[in-house]
Amino acid sequence: MLLDTSGLLTFIDDANDQHLTAHALMQRAQTRLTHSYVLAELIPLTRTRRVFRREVLNFVVELIEDPEINVVWVTEADHLAAVSLLRSRPDKQYSLCDAVSFVLMRRFNLTDALTTDHHFEQEGFVRLVRP
Repeated sequence: MLLDTSGLLTFIDDANDQHLTAHALMQRAQTRLTHSYVLAELIPLTRTRRVFRREVLNFVVELIEDPEINVVWVTEADHLAAVSLLRSRPDKQYSLCDAVSFVLMRRFNLTDALTTDHHFEQEGFVRLVRP
């Protein structure tokens, strides 16, 4: 399962209606993968949701250090592959972070994403959390 920004926000924000669902999905997942662009996107997003910065930074460090979570550090090749995907989908409003997720999900043969983002469904993946 890919851990997307919105899914991680749902996981960390106990005021979110889907918080318990996110925890259950995370516990059941055989594979947990995320990437550095998700982590970079998560930190400022949580600020707008009034999640304490210290809590978020501790959470990010825990993710990175967790041996059961594969954190992929986006390379130049990953970035360029994502830009190529974006250029091939001019009708979509995907972010660069989304595109990197799609590239990595295909590379690691993942179908499910801990996300509320409908763009994953548009790209043929399974969105596990409904907003």
